[in-house]
Amino acid sequence: MINLKTQGFILIDVDVAALNNAGNSTTSSFDNAVATKSIRKNGMKHTYVSGQAWRHWWRDTLQKQLGWKISPVIREKKIAFTEANPVQYPDDDIFGYMRAAKAEVLDKNGDVVKDKKGNPKMENVTVTRVSPLKNSAIVSVSSVSTEENWSSMARQDGDSVPYSKEEYSAIMKGMFALDLSMAGTFANYNKTGFKNLTDALRLEALEKGATEIPDPFVTNGKGEAQQLVRLPKAMRTRRITDTIKALKFISGGAMQTSNMADVAPKFIILSTMTVGNHPFTHIFTSGVNKQTVKFNAEGLREVLEDYSEQFKGNIYIGVRSGFLDREDTNALEDVVKKFEHVHLKTVNGAVDSYCEEIEKYIEQ
Repeated sequence: MINLKTQGFILIDVDVAALNNAGNSTTSSFDNAVATKSIRKNGMKHTYVSGQAWRHWWRDTLQKQLGWKISPVIREKKIAFTEANPVQYPDDDIFGYMRAAKAEVLDKNGDVVKDKKGNPKMENVTVTRVSPLKNSAIVSVSSVSTEENWSSMARQDGDSVPYSKEEYSAIMKGMFALDLSMAGTFANYNKTGFKNLTDALRLEALEKGATEIPDPFVTNGKGEAQQLVRLPKAMRTRRITDTIKALKFISGGAMQTSNMADVAPKFIILSTMTVGNHPFTHIFTSGVNKQTVKFNAEGLREVLEDYSEQFKGNIYIGVRSGFLDREDTNALEDVVKKFEHVHLKTVNGAVDSYCEEIEKYIEQ
């Protein structure tokens, strides 16, 4: 089993946005004030969107734009979990899950096994899955000064109902990795994060065309390789490419009714690598005054050379027209010309070209 990962890097560009709120503001003079998520680095303020929020946008887009049947959420007392059925629901496969539960023990005929007192025997059917899709938060590249702006309930009688919110304009970066070998591939041996399937789900998967393959990294007590359950290649390829294609249409964020922001990438890099560490984090940096964003051409060239043995196949870079200034555009084009396997396209063109190529790196 080849351990390959899609490594992606994106930039979004938003104006007068309030993408991810942090609850009531503790610094505002308004009683009804909402703060945006922010964090400090080197004493400077950066706005951000949590990784959880980005994943919510992503899953929602896969449902609404690419027709995924999303796993239902089940609530019990103070906990909530999805169906935890990655065979039927592709989002359980790609985004992972944890479900702690017990079920009645059944015999070979499907009848409930009972104890000496006549009560049904119960067994632990807890399943967990580490998500094949891992992503960062989306954080502003340069420092950001947020503005507290006053608003009012527009349709009311009597006194106005004022409130305020933090708004900002920023170029923000995010990164993700999608494990190509684990998407559509499940373990069911008893180890936290690896008990992906119950015995019933394992049989369901095999009935739907899945096969069992040896896990090259994990053995049982006898020194034999543990078995993994792998869905058919066509199904795994569809799930992987859909996940990446969703970035073309992704939408979301708080206050969209009055602060609608386009969160689809304006710049993207897609590559296939043999390592999990993400190499592209510093190819855009804040400018000298910490308020602007600059393309780090030398940083990109260095990554492409230093990780040349870890990249597989072509690397696609997509840029929306007008996003980069002429100086940065020229610098990017100069770097790309030096590497035959690096291709510069539009954002959607880069996504589509990468998805067409990725099939050859998905194992049977």
